[in-house]
Amino acid sequence: MRIGILGVGTVGASVANILKDNKDIITARAGVELEPVIGLVNNLNKERNVSIKLTTDVDEILNDESIDIIVELMGGIEKPYEVVKKALEKGKAVVTANKALLAYHRYELQDLAGDTPFEYEAAVAGGIPIINALRDGLTANHIESIRGIMNGTCNYMLTKMINEGVDYHTILAEAQELGYAEADPTFDVGGFDAAHKLLILGSIAYGIDAKPEDILIEGIENIAPADIDFASEFNYSIKLLTIAKKVGTKIELRVHPVLISNDEMIAKVDGVMNGVSVIGDKVGETMYYGPGAGGDATASAVIANIVDIARRGKGSPMLGFESSHGENLTLMPKEEIQTKYYLRLKIEDKAGVLAKVSNIFADKNISIEKMIQKPLKNNCAHLLLSTHTCIEKDINEALKTLEDTSVVTDKPVMIRIED
Repeated sequence: MRIGILGVGTVGASVANILKDNKDIITARAGVELEPVIGLVNNLNKERNVSIKLTTDVDEILNDESIDIIVELMGGIEKPYEVVKKALEKGKAVVTANKALLAYHRYELQDLAGDTPFEYEAAVAGGIPIINALRDGLTANHIESIRGIMNGTCNYMLTKMINEGVDYHTILAEAQELGYAEADPTFDVGGFDAAHKLLILGSIAYGIDAKPEDILIEGIENIAPADIDFASEFNYSIKLLTIAKKVGTKIELRVHPVLISNDEMIAKVDGVMNGVSVIGDKVGETMYYGPGAGGDATASAVIANIVDIARRGKGSPMLGFESSHGENLTLMPKEEIQTKYYLRLKIEDKAGVLAKVSNIFADKNISIEKMIQKPLKNNCAHLLLSTHTCIEKDINEALKTLEDTSVVTDKPVMIRIED
């Protein structure tokens, strides 16, 4: 089978080279020879370290009837969508690692693909085979929840903040210097990269058609050493977690920092590594761990999809269902989410302030579980507290009241607790 690679960057070059370097074993496993023959690039003068032909003309690849599989590694959303549409319309199988494309267009692409193979294992958690685990390995289960650490940049930064006591801005600069974070890191540290991956998993597990703007997304930008200290004191770690959870007939989909017990398996995923915990109603908890990015790790998942296509020929249901999901599940509105919360409030260190804070929470039916006050300069203090389970709408209203009544001197910081 002949393969065209759209985007010969780090991952695309790895795909081309692994297919050649490990040709014998890949052919033995696929049952057919898999040959990368051409790659799409923006600049023909840039060194790519590949032996395949390169072109800047995507139609040269799409119109080549001898090419059986298109590997899309272009990045972006709308341009790749148009290119992939054309490939599917021409009956070419497609493999992509483009999570942003799937976050916005997965259902349209599923309809377009029909029986034409369309695979995307590398779009979520790099080298971890979480797509096949959900779509195939756990088919006997109702999925009760998915919790994932799926952005290595954020996990690296939070791990260093916890273990070495460095602040956010210092570790961000280090991550950028090491190449873990981009010059503009918003997509990673703001939670958007992880959210795209969560939406894909939410479709496979629950049949939920949501876009990034429909779900709760928060990043790690406001986490400070005081939050790390509070978490440590109560045996918590702070992680940027993707959460999909079934609550009755509603599905929570959210991405944000959490305080999570150090006893949880997912809390032990450190550095640039990724991890995904899935709880099924029959199997219980299963845990998937590995590299979430990098040329060879991501290329490994891409090639696994190519081999699968070579073996099967016909496409399997792209999002996991031959027919309707059948459970009438709907996305839970953000304001209805219920969890525990940690809050960092900067207050004036004087009599009566604690009583005012307590009364505001009591008026919203919010019960405080733990509280620590730490003095600061200029007669101020940090009030660090955690709540019992309450509703997102109520905690947001309480925080707005705190700001409006000038009980706090800075904007409050809130982190959810995942028990």
